Amino acid sequence: MLNYNSPRELAAFLESRNLGMRKKYGQNFLIDARVRNVLVEALAPRAGEAVWEIGPGLGAMTSSLLERGARVTAFEIDPGFSGALEEFFGANPGFTLVRGDVLKTWPLAAPSPLLLGNLPYNIGAVLLASFIEARRFFRRMVVTVQRETARRMLAGPGSGEYSSFSVLCRSVYRLRSLTVIKGAAFFPVPRVDSQGLCLDLINEDPHYPQSLYPLVRQLFSSRRKTVRNNLTTFVKSCIMGNAEAGREAGHLAEKALKTCGIKPDARAEQLGLKEFVKLAGFLEECM
Repeated sequence: MLNYNSPRELAAFLESRNLGMRKKYGQNFLIDARVRNVLVEALAPRAGEAVWEIGPGLGAMTSSLLERGARVTAFEIDPGFSGALEEFFGANPGFTLVRGDVLKTWPLAAPSPLLLGNLPYNIGAVLLASFIEARRFFRRMVVTVQRETARRMLAGPGSGEYSSFSVLCRSVYRLRSLTVIKGAAFFPVPRVDSQGLCLDLINEDPHYPQSLYPLVRQLFSSRRKTVRNNLTTFVKSCIMGNAEAGREAGHLAEKALKTCGIKPDARAEQLGLKEFVKLAGFLEECM
């Protein structure tokens, strides 16, 4: 097996197979064994438990998961890396490889209670959001993301980093930081730091209004505008075709804010999940 802690050996292996690290895939190997152990320990897979692994690369984390007896479904986009993974782990009955872009392939895979991912910087937030909005929930996710993305995920109301993505994550998961990962822990060394996060499922069957996530995105779409203005735009988009749409939308937005106890001049970043849920629920009753 490869020495996953040695950039020199990894580079030699890639050269021997005429493989390279592709920037468009956001490929960086996590070469710090201590950090890898922190992530796997946080995931805590039981023997026989199914785990989705996103971005396995050449299999450093895959190896650890299989050693613990987990059944791993690994999603890998790089054809060369996929060939190496098949070579290393293909004979293991607990290993399944899904080739191709995970954004396209994950809906076809059998659900799993656990997910481990060294997520490419360019798709990390999009991938996590796609899981949540499609209601593909995991009992626990342990992910490595760009530190900027981690700050958005962890941010609460009142923070400048609080966003619609923050609300999306908090609507389903309890988040905690595991470790900040400096660039030197990766090969090649990225220009930015990463962060390991653990996301534990709060509720397996959250009953939120169907319009919750579209509403949240709209209210954050123009951060300088008041909740009233953004809410009016959202309501208007739901009653298009009415000549009095603008006026009706304004009246309904004001009524919704008053009923839900939200100040019209507030900004979206001042609201918590409960306020967003109240607004969405009230509007669905009225429209």
